Order: sequence, then C-alpha cells, then structure tokens
Amino acid sequence: MSGKHPVLLIVILAGMLLLVCNMFVQSRLDKTIRDYKLVDEQFVEGAPPLVAFTTVALGGFRGLIADFFWLRAISLQEEGKYFEMVQLASWITKLQPKSTATAAYLAWNMAYNISVTFSMPEDRWRWVNKGIDLYHEALHYNPNDPVLYKELGWIYQHKLGNILDDAQRYYKWQMALQMYQILGEHYPDWGKLMAAPRSEKVLLQRLKDGAKFMEDLQAEDFSSLNALSEAFRNAGGVLPENVSRKFKDPKELELLLSYLRVNWLYDRFMLDPSVVVNINAKYGDLDWFLPESFAIYWATLGAERSPERKNIDCSRMITQSMQVTFTNGRMLYPGKVPSMSFLLIPNLAVVDAVRDSYRQAMKENPTVPSFLHAYQNFMSRAILTMFSYGQYTKAREYYNSLRAEYRGGHKAGHMTFEQFVYSDWKEEMKDAGFKQAQDLIGGMIAKACILLAYGDETAAESHLHLAQICYDRYNAELPDERVSLPPFAQMKSEMAQVIIKSLPEDMASRLKAYVIAESQEKAAEAGTAAEKK
Repeated sequence: MSGKHPVLLIVILAGMLLLVCNMFVQSRLDKTIRDYKLVDEQFVEGAPPLVAFTTVALGGFRGLIADFFWLRAISLQEEGKYFEMVQLASWITKLQPKSTATAAYLAWNMAYNISVTFSMPEDRWRWVNKGIDLYHEALHYNPNDPVLYKELGWIYQHKLGNILDDAQRYYKWQMALQMYQILGEHYPDWGKLMAAPRSEKVLLQRLKDGAKFMEDLQAEDFSSLNALSEAFRNAGGVLPENVSRKFKDPKELELLLSYLRVNWLYDRFMLDPSVVVNINAKYGDLDWFLPESFAIYWATLGAERSPERKNIDCSRMITQSMQVTFTNGRMLYPGKVPSMSFLLIPNLAVVDAVRDSYRQAMKENPTVPSFLHAYQNFMSRAILTMFSYGQYTKAREYYNSLRAEYRGGHKAGHMTFEQFVYSDWKEEMKDAGFKQAQDLIGGMIAKACILLAYGDETAAESHLHLAQICYDRYNAELPDERVSLPPFAQMKSEMAQVIIKSLPEDMASRLKAYVIAESQEKAAEAGTAAEKK
C-alpha cells in the first residue's frame, strides 16, 4: 500500500503542473483573442436574447441543432418550398453566430439561387433583400470580419449593379425609391445627417423642450418615438401632419426628421453617414441611389477591417465600381420620385479618382504594358465623355495632361484639342454615306432630346453641339454623288416629335416645352432681323 503513495504523489504533482501550464497557455490564448479581435468583446451581453441563450445554455449542442436545420433547409429547397428557409437561415445564423461562412452562403443562396426561380421582378427583389438582410444580421454578430463586407459589396456590385439579371432595372428602381423615401431627396446634405441625433436621449436633449415634445406626442396617440418612427416609415418618409404642426421652429422639425431618417437609413441599409461623407470626400460625390456606391461603401469597410487595412478583393471591387460610376453613375428620372423610366449617365465628379486609380496601378506594376494602355484609353474616353456632357474646361485639362505625358507616343501629342475631340466623328463623317450620317447625327439629336426630357440641359446642349459639328462636316465635304442631309433644324424638329411620342406624358410635356420655347426664340430673332432690314 505504501508503494502506491509515490505514484499518487507523482500523478498529483503532474496534474498540478499541467494545470499551471494550462493557465499559462489559456492566458496567452485570451490575449491573442483580444489583440486580434477573434471574438468580439461582450458578445453575449450585446447579442439578442436568443443568441445569448443558445451561446450560454446549449453549448456544444448548438452545432447539432444547426445541422438539423441545415438538413431541413436543403430538403425544403429541393422541394421548392422556400418561405420557411428565411426563418431557418436566421436560426442557423443565431445558433452559429461566429460562423461567417455559413451566413455568407445562406445569404448568397437566397439572393442568387432562390431569387432566379421566380419570374416576377418583385418576387426576385424580395429574395435578394432577404439575402441582404441576412448579411446585415451576420455583421451585427461579426463586425470585424472583412469577408462579410466583401460578400455584401459583391451583391450590390454584381447582382444589383450588373445587367445579367432580367430584373436588374427593377432592382435599381426599388433601391432608389427606398433611398428617396428614407432621405427625402436625391442629394441630401450628408454632413447634416452625420450630425443628426442617433438616440432618443440625444434627440430629447437637443430639442428645446424634450419633455413637452413627448407629452405632445402621446397626446396625438403616439406612445413612443418608436411608434412615431413606424408611422413615418409606413407613410414612405412623410411625418404625420398632426405631429409636424406641433413644431413652430423649422430647425426643431428638421432635427426630428434627421433623427428619423438617419435611424431608418441604418436599420434598412446599415449606412453610416460619417462613412458616406469620407467616401464622397475621397472619390467625389457619388449617387447613393445606385448599387455601385453601396459596393464601394462595403468594400471600404472590408478593407479597413482587414490585416494592415489592405484587402486586394475589396480594392478591386472599389476600382471596378468606380469605373462603372464614371460611365453610368448618375440616375436621372422624370419628376421628383424615382421611377422605372430612369436613365443612367456618367458621373463626372469621380473622374479624378478613377484617373488616380489607374496611375496607382501603373506605379505598382511598371513593367506591365496593359496598365499603360488601359490608362491611355481611359484618358481618351474621359476627354470625349466630359466634352460630350459640357465639361469643356475639364476635358481640356485632361487633354493637356495626356499630351504632356505622352507627347510622342499618343495621338494627343500630334493634334490640337479640337482635332483630338472631333477626330473620330469627323473621320466617320468624311466617308459616311447618307444613311450612316443620318443615323449618327440623328442618334446624337435623339440623346439630346432624351436628356432634355430628363431635365439635363447642359448635357443636351453639348450633344446638340456635337451633332451640329458632324452635320457641318458631312456637308462640307459633300461630293456630287452623295445625297445631302435635310436642314439641321428640320432634323431636330422631326426627331423631337418622334421622341415625344415615345415618352411618358410628364417627360413628353417637358420636351414639348423646350421645343416651343426654342421656336418662340427663333421667331423673335427672325422678327428682330427683319426689323433691322
């Protein structure tokens, strides 16, 4: 019996040694977790009740339950029974809140695989939104995971921004409509939204008499600010009239509206106005009704949360989205509220940022000729685009830059600004037949008419100017065998009538007004000329 005591003592000592070692290793692991934010601090305390309960109470059994839900979800999808899958996806995410790959797949599956099984655009949009909502939920549990930000940005860049889905125009319209209802206008003051109160406590402190406001609110059958917010959202961003009448000071009313809007903006799209302000300052004013702006937003956050604040996938997403923003980054629509009749035109405010991204790529890849060619092609396109939309000074600035950088290696080095801008069109007109010239000039006039119908007079005048140049070039070198074009004024008038017939009534009325105003102006000029004679 006594011989067993040394063995027992050794076992006890070994156990104590292992315990001490475990404590040392655990402390190192805890420090690593804190330093690298592998688990968010106070996760359980800040999580929803169901997540907190499953995390603490179920422990390892959460995985088994999640596996059962996974099998159920797969079975439902195979049977084409999708609606229960929304709740199952949310439960799986709550049971495994730190498994970002799980949430990302479930969200992607709803936005892509399930949405395309429906033929109606509104049904597809509903499932795309379900996917986006699940990404939002996962981000609440994992705010430091760059992969989730990148994946959410991809939904906006590819699913909503691209043209591969038959319902893509419907997606863009619905997104713009929701943003309009939230913001109340197309281009809000993001600085004011950034300064808006985010909490009820701060709002009541900033109102002159917060207590009196709450009394008035309850007198109008709104039990709380949450009840007012719900009514505001259900009305599409319109404050109940009986509440707005309570405010004698417009600044007080604006304060309340900014509170309602900024919280709705975060609840619906998880947008932080301070991040928007920084992005606009860095790249130029983006159109936040369009999905490319959201892709840039989420890619920016993804890069910021990556090691060393760098992420090649997020950087590529920003660059690609900026290029699309330059060519199709402004939404025009008839009337005040976004509609399916929207038109996408270039956003010239971002041209410098896109140019700088090409220059940075060339700097980082000096031996790759494709970057140089891409940069030169972009500069040429940018000059022509800016000239086409009336940005003559900026177009000349880019021409001078291109000429100085590549005087002997680019056609800009051998041409004047006017020759460079008009060269492509003039060459086409030089050898064009009657039908080709009529189509090209008619196309420019048609685009000008459409831009007028959407209210962009500057761009319309620039397109008419180009059409006139092409018309003059065709007639200037008109050989005997080539048929002459009708008078330019006649071409404009006939094309305007064709476009008017194809437009919705409100847009047609706007274009008619321009046509009538131009006719009256020409009649007045003719009368003045006759008097002088």
